[in-house]
Amino acid sequence: MTLEILTADCLTPLRHGFFTRKGGASSGVFSGLNCGLGSSDQSEAVLINRARVATAMNVAPTHLCGVHQVHSADVHICDGPSDPPARADAIVTATPGLALAILTADCQPVLFADHEAGVVAAAHAGWKGAMDGVLEATLDAMETLGASRENTVAAIGPSISQAAYEVGPEFFEDFMAQDPALSRFFAGGEGDRMQFDLPSYGLHLLRSAGIGHAEYTNFCTYSDPDRFYSYRRSVHNKEADYGRLISCIRL
Repeated sequence: MTLEILTADCLTPLRHGFFTRKGGASSGVFSGLNCGLGSSDQSEAVLINRARVATAMNVAPTHLCGVHQVHSADVHICDGPSDPPARADAIVTATPGLALAILTADCQPVLFADHEAGVVAAAHAGWKGAMDGVLEATLDAMETLGASRENTVAAIGPSISQAAYEVGPEFFEDFMAQDPALSRFFAGGEGDRMQFDLPSYGLHLLRSAGIGHAEYTNFCTYSDPDRFYSYRRSVHNKEADYGRLISCIRL
């Protein structure tokens, strides 16, 4: 099966993509293009999947560069493959020939580019990383390599949508403690539950940080099981594990 790669006009002509689960070698609950070596999937299948992604990005598998994601605001500046990968949730480079990769399964994958300066980045932004500043930290790191945030563009890939993201009162209160104006990213749910709009929150953070352009691809991971993995859906379905989607960009 052919890989399905979603792209964003603002990142063109750079080679990039938000890969769906289609076209992979994994089976069972991981069926498709599971690229998570940290999952309980067969490592041989994951390596085949990652090699297919590397081919699509026109790099060797060794040059598909990721990070050990820990829901932080830490950024790794990459000038070549590293083993083991750095503990961080964003990765930035000005080095041609490296494909920067982020894994997600409901959290926001965000791809960045300053076309003029030749600097790209990829970030993993769940609610915690976003609240702690991973998106702003990514822009800061890009600037150290010569990028200008006014010339930088970013696209948020497939993420969990507000309709599928139910949260409790403690979650809401954490946001209100940071800024009561963030209440606009919440809608009422059943009882004391609320619905959180993660992609709109990500766009707000990027635009508030002074980025030149930011957009959302408008795909929900939770509601489209044929195309996307979803951590929250796997929990609701009482599945033992879940696949990880990959998103990549390169110069």
